[in-house]
Amino acid sequence: MKEGIKQLIKTFHQRGLPEIKNRDLDHINLKTDKIISLIGSRRVGKTYSCFQLIKKIMKEKKLPIEYFLYINFEDERVDFKAENLQYITDIYQEMYPKLDISKCFFFFDEIQEVTNWEKFVRRVYDNYTKNIIITGSSSKLLSKEIATSLRGRSLAYNIFPLSFREYLSFKEIPIDFYNEKNKFLIKKEFNEYIKKGCFPETIFYDDITLQKTYQEYLNVMIFKDIIDRYNIKNREVLNIFIKKTISNIGVDFSINKFVNEIKSEGLKVSKDFLYELPNYLEDIFLVFFLEKYEKSQMKRSLSSKKAYTIDSGFSNLFKFNEDYGRILENGVFIELKRKEFEIYFHRNLFECDFIIKQRDTITHAIQVTKTLSDEETRTREIKGLLEAMDEYGLNEGLILTDDEEGEETINNKKITIRPIWKWLLIEA
Repeated sequence: MKEGIKQLIKTFHQRGLPEIKNRDLDHINLKTDKIISLIGSRRVGKTYSCFQLIKKIMKEKKLPIEYFLYINFEDERVDFKAENLQYITDIYQEMYPKLDISKCFFFFDEIQEVTNWEKFVRRVYDNYTKNIIITGSSSKLLSKEIATSLRGRSLAYNIFPLSFREYLSFKEIPIDFYNEKNKFLIKKEFNEYIKKGCFPETIFYDDITLQKTYQEYLNVMIFKDIIDRYNIKNREVLNIFIKKTISNIGVDFSINKFVNEIKSEGLKVSKDFLYELPNYLEDIFLVFFLEKYEKSQMKRSLSSKKAYTIDSGFSNLFKFNEDYGRILENGVFIELKRKEFEIYFHRNLFECDFIIKQRDTITHAIQVTKTLSDEETRTREIKGLLEAMDEYGLNEGLILTDDEEGEETINNKKITIRPIWKWLLIEA
């Protein structure tokens, strides 16, 4: 055990940091005495985010790599248990006895793999260094444990797949709207980005490799993050639920209706298990469920919801009835989640795709559609947006489309129409 931990530390320091395509991590505040937690789905880039932060700190503080302890708790060379976590700090100090450990930075990657990890992190925080960055692929597991043992000592940041700005940066495409050739290239890349997905590893893959990779991502999420973590026996129902939600993004989803469907198929499963399924999928950042806005929290929780997936690449694994408008809607939803907005959808006589709540006030109404060229579609989208604007006292609203742009004033209310690709690069 001790020799294995020593080897992990030595290998990291000798190998150094890999070449990195930088992501937008400037919002992560490292100048506090808080434990930083980076949370997101598997393969979303949490490890390389750690490496990017290490490079940044090394440059700013002019520190050699020995000041950085990096441990990946999924490394098969060491079987980490709660009782042997103390070896990490002991061995690190034995290897570098002259270092001022209070100035060292500890990076613990996928730490939720170890039971009772939070007690160890708190001990490190109290006795060694305040410079701690942890990552994990379970939103609720980490947040629950942080809330109980690390209360007031941590700041959490979500890591999502590549934003469109990051995607273009990875492909070394300049953001220039005034150059017609470059503008055409940006629009072409947006179509690839929104349809095929944007996990960092996959953006240069061919279609066959892309499909295989997303299938592998899903398999790991299902078996390691759901089945193993929650000791699930009924895999058949779990698979049905995942397929149903991912292949129906942006449409109403009722867990009560799903329960009745399962019963009608004669499948034996507890009702409690079925009602936990949405929580499992949100926990691992695979699917999010958007609530209809109601002032009453009880009404919100009981109403039907809309399902959106973390990345459209997962939808391509199933016989998804491809509706480009819903794919666009999914992309807008994830961007709003990336910005940590409190999001709902509005529905009364008409529907508005997204409304944003800030400090108990609805501040934005957003409608998403492929095009407004069809008169029936245009009427429906504008009526839904205007109804939401009237309901929440908004004077301005936004319609995001594939490639249309303009402004209209209706009933003294301003409606801005903007291409999603441009919105993602300018305002989102």
